[in-house]
Amino acid sequence: MILPDIAAFVTLLPRSGGIAGLDLGDKTIGVAVSDLRRMVATPVEVIRREKFTLDATRLLTLLTARGATGIILGLPLNMDGSEGPRVQSTRAFARNLEKLTALPITFWDERLSTVAATRALLEADTSRKGRKEVIDKVAAGYILQGALDRMAYMAARQDDP
Repeated sequence: MILPDIAAFVTLLPRSGGIAGLDLGDKTIGVAVSDLRRMVATPVEVIRREKFTLDATRLLTLLTARGATGIILGLPLNMDGSEGPRVQSTRAFARNLEKLTALPITFWDERLSTVAATRALLEADTSRKGRKEVIDKVAAGYILQGALDRMAYMAARQDDP
């Protein structure tokens, strides 16, 4: 089920369990997964894209093995907040994935996630080749961590009287 926002997404999640974050590119899918308490996002894999059925099979196998309870897809909005062709492609991927899994799916604004990931890798003195190999999963980690932080903020606000 595709949900319109993070608040609706949270209502369908079990109390604990990891969440997957995806950075969907033309050639790769970066995958990150949270811990069971949904505090920390960890980059785990880069899936080289071939065709949707193969990509989805690999992705869902990975998510099942990791015990994921939901999926957050990075939404590549333009800097002005408008939606371009990449957003439409991401939404189409989500609609196709929705047919193959019962996991709730939502979107998270991924603007500047790759820039932040590149900056972090540069600060870690990662070689150009090394950055190229991991950038997508690190970007997925940034996307997922942003959503996890928002979910934690929402939970804390709910607990305040």
